[in-house]
Amino acid sequence: MWRENAWARRVAIGLPALILVLLALAQLVLPSIAADRISSRVGRYGHVDSVSVSAWPAVELLWGHADSVKVHARALRMSPAQSVDLLAQGRGVSRIDARVDELREGSLRLTDATLRKRGSALHAQGTVSAADAAAALPAGVGVSLIGSRGGAVEVRVTGGLFGVGAAVDAVAQAGEGRLIVHPTGVLLGALRLTLFADPRIAVEGVEAGALGGAEAGYRLGMSASLR
Repeated sequence: MWRENAWARRVAIGLPALILVLLALAQLVLPSIAADRISSRVGRYGHVDSVSVSAWPAVELLWGHADSVKVHARALRMSPAQSVDLLAQGRGVSRIDARVDELREGSLRLTDATLRKRGSALHAQGTVSAADAAAALPAGVGVSLIGSRGGAVEVRVTGGLFGVGAAVDAVAQAGEGRLIVHPTGVLLGALRLTLFADPRIAVEGVEAGALGGAEAGYRLGMSASLR
């Protein structure tokens, strides 16, 4: 009986210590494993420089949850749908801060692109040169920035994008979770073109600002949320 009691006491003392050791090891190892997995997923689309993951307790990572993830990539090339795929995979991360030196999103080339996620709220920004903006447009179509406020961007479109040969003023803004553009005139005001739509993302607003200097272009931004 005495031996059984002594064994029970040793188990009672040793088990909590073993659990603490395992938790400490998990805290050291699991974030590194998660960072490698994220680097591999993002790396399918280009060159990733660094990934860091923070989670407390780290065992949250086993269920796809993390406190924060930071990513820096040198160059990525992906479609809008592939971008949303990556965002959907990070749904369980409270904070994401990603920076890409050069990003090709479909036909559009962006530099100094950033993404910030806080809960389900998203905000993305990127710089596009005038030449890259023109290259992403349909042949013969031109767009110049008029202004940006209230989550909408007003532009002047030339080249018959709306079936009119003359220059037309138009507004790009959120509409029912999509990014749409429509003319502002009375005769064409009912026309709508969808620039981006994905059932996993609700677009909430866009912004744009003109850049000066030799590398003239624009700083573009979009606010959205994960559905």
